Amino acid sequence: MSDIESPLVSVCIPTYKGSAHLTATIDSVLKQTLTDFELIIIDDCSPDDTVDLVRRYNDPRLRYICNAHNLGPEGNWNRCLQEAKGRYFKLLPQDDLLYPDTLQRQVDILQNDPESQVALVFGARNIIDAQGKTITKRGLPGGREGRVAGTGLVRRCVRFGTNLIGEPGSVLMRKALADKVGLFDGDVGYVIDLDYWVRLLSHGDAYYQNSVVSAFRVSGGSWSVAIGTSQSREYRRFIDKLSARPVLGLSRLDRIVGGGMAGLNNVMRLLFYRFVLKNME
Repeated sequence: MSDIESPLVSVCIPTYKGSAHLTATIDSVLKQTLTDFELIIIDDCSPDDTVDLVRRYNDPRLRYICNAHNLGPEGNWNRCLQEAKGRYFKLLPQDDLLYPDTLQRQVDILQNDPESQVALVFGARNIIDAQGKTITKRGLPGGREGRVAGTGLVRRCVRFGTNLIGEPGSVLMRKALADKVGLFDGDVGYVIDLDYWVRLLSHGDAYYQNSVVSAFRVSGGSWSVAIGTSQSREYRRFIDKLSARPVLGLSRLDRIVGGGMAGLNNVMRLLFYRFVLKNME
């Protein structure tokens, strides 16, 4: 159990059947150059050796919680929000990685924004395979380091038919703003993270780091792979949901272009996963 009462950052790892890569994920947090953080691992009743793996660590910043019953992804992500005590919050999926200076660089950006005009910080990320080999790099298309208007970024996500901000490991937010925004909403499960980023961006801008801050692992057990065939349908439903928010100013053309791009992205993503998984066999 952690004895840290008021850490600067809370890094939370929601896990379920994640022991295959969990050690690497934990180590990537404990090796951060910024040391003022708590690491919370919330186990959603995994029927594997997760608890034994975590017991090998004796770092006082680490706290392990096992849910009394399985909450599912949405419930476990929300438990992470509820348990976090830090000024800043990062959700890190169980098989993804942070690079050593990620927390320091992202915290510096929010610390240098005293008027809290930046709602979230996000950066480029490497896509890695099950063995940790880098396959490719993803980032904001044409993006330069610096502030990005919140509503403009949301509209770009709609038009590109995908999550340009990235997976949770690439994002850092203020815990106070997260408390104001509320819990994760899994109504459209595939974009549960992007739905949250949109809600945060209704309160400010984003700051984009063009350098790599995290690694997103693609493996046979990845959530993105498991729901691959339904991603375009889910994304179109998400666009319809955003269209009901007049403040975003989405046009009919935005919706049409976004729906078409979502379908194209789905095909390209499935081909990419098939190629990666085949080469891992």
